[in-house]
Amino acid sequence: MKRLFKTILKTLLICLLTIFTQIGGLFYFIAELITSKESKNYRLKKVSWFIGLYLFSTFFIVPYIAPLFGREKIIDTDFIESCTSFTKLSNRNYVTPELNISLQNIARTIHKKNKDIKLIYLDANFPFIDGFPLPPHLSHNDGKKIDISFIYENNDGLITNKKPALFGYGIYEDPSPREYNQIEVCKNRGYWQYDFAKYLTFGVSNNQLKLSEKATKDLLLAIVNQKEVGKVFIEPHLKNRLSVQHAKIRFHGCQAVRHDDHIHLQLK
Repeated sequence: MKRLFKTILKTLLICLLTIFTQIGGLFYFIAELITSKESKNYRLKKVSWFIGLYLFSTFFIVPYIAPLFGREKIIDTDFIESCTSFTKLSNRNYVTPELNISLQNIARTIHKKNKDIKLIYLDANFPFIDGFPLPPHLSHNDGKKIDISFIYENNDGLITNKKPALFGYGIYEDPSPREYNQIEVCKNRGYWQYDFAKYLTFGVSNNQLKLSEKATKDLLLAIVNQKEVGKVFIEPHLKNRLSVQHAKIRFHGCQAVRHDDHIHLQLK
């Protein structure tokens, strides 16, 4: 019974690592195979093998194999970077070459308007296999989608690259009493997951920041003006508040999660 329980736990761990990093489950399984259970400090050796194999593959092997699947790692520059290192560590920073070019173009446009501001991206896609899901997202499975952070300002009114949320998700720009409240509509229809991302903050937030409406409007315009971009998702009240009316801006549907903490964009 004890052996069966351990096997179930290991299987669950492999599944979770696969779900959240795509390749983690494979390397945990390999570490399990190559570590002798009779060796001294078995668990420590197994964990060390797993971490070493995973990190080496993530940074030195996967980037060179991903292009075979039509994906490439997002190129960090002086104009663009990930919100958190977790995105890179979990292989969630891969896109098609076309999207990578579009991101660089958007980033340069933003930089021209705001010299010290970078394009900060959140989750993109895994490096391999179209159709492989990227939890908790519904559609980040073909290299053509990515989430972009809003731009914020501090108490002095200066725009900053800092974000109010730990992973960039979950600190919402709620509708005012006079604005259309899509969040309330969706939750009243039974879509309980609509504001699920608030749990991703783990209670950590930077309350010194607030949305820069001007800079975020510039960002939204730079996105929709990219001809390769096909759709942009943002919450309806923010679309109206920022006064950006464009056919590419759509409502994502109640089955997704709310989009007043980030912008989702995808290619045609």
